Amino acid sequence: MSTIVEARQLTKNYPAETTAVRAVDGVDLHIDAGEFVSVMGPSGCGKSTLLHLLGGLDRADSGFLSLAGNRVDGLSESQWAVFRRQHVGFVFQAFHLVDELTAVENVELPALLLGARRRSSRHRAMELLERLGVAERAGHLPDRLSGGEKQRVAVARAVMNEPALVLADEPTGNLDSRATGQILNLLAELRDTRRSVLVVTHDARVASAADRLLTMRDGEIVSHTRLGDGASALGLLAELVDLGGER
Repeated sequence: MSTIVEARQLTKNYPAETTAVRAVDGVDLHIDAGEFVSVMGPSGCGKSTLLHLLGGLDRADSGFLSLAGNRVDGLSESQWAVFRRQHVGFVFQAFHLVDELTAVENVELPALLLGARRRSSRHRAMELLERLGVAERAGHLPDRLSGGEKQRVAVARAVMNEPALVLADEPTGNLDSRATGQILNLLAELRDTRRSVLVVTHDARVASAADRLLTMRDGEIVSHTRLGDGASALGLLAELVDLGGER
C-alpha cells in the first residue's frame, strides 16, 4: 500500500510573552493511500496547526515531511503553491472563497489553474455542486451564500482536481445532518479511489465515519483508534441522510 503522508517528529513553536508555545510537539504520522483519518481534541491542542503544516500553509521548525512520495519540508513558498495545486485539496474553517467569483467559478478554479479546458471544468464543477445540494446557487457570489452553502462550495473546490490528499478543518461545522451526510459520502468516495482524507473535527458523527481516529492533546497525538474497514461509515452516511430529511 502506497504512503501519502509520512511525517516524523514535526514540531512547531509560536512565540509568546514569556516563552514559546509548542503548538505541535514531535508528531509522527503515517497515512496510506485511500485512508480516511479524523483528528479530535480540545480547542488549542494543535489540530489546525498540524493540518497547516501538512499542507505547507505553515512551516515546521523541525521534522521530516513527505507527501505522495515527495519530500516537501524543504520546499519554497512558490514550490509549495505548485505542489498543493497538483496534490492537495484544502477545506478551511473560514471558507476562503474568492469574493469576485461565483460559486461555480470558485469550484472550477483549481482545474483551470492546472490548464484544464473550461468546458470540462465547468461540467465537473456543476456535477459536484449538484451532489452537494447547491447547484441552484452556482451563479451567486459568496456574499449571497449562507455559511452552509459556502462550506459546501469550499468542499467541492477542494476535491475538484481529485487530489491525492484532502485536508479539511471542520468541514461540516455549518451544516445540518443531511448536508453533513452528502459531504461525508463524497469524502468516502475519494477514499474508494485511493485518495486520502484527513479531517479535523469536533463532531463525533464525522469522526466515526473515518477508518482511523487520532486524538491530540497539548500538541501531541496521544491515541490512535482504528474504526474498522469503512463499512460502518457507509451505514452512518445513510443514517445521517435519513435523519436530515429534506431542506
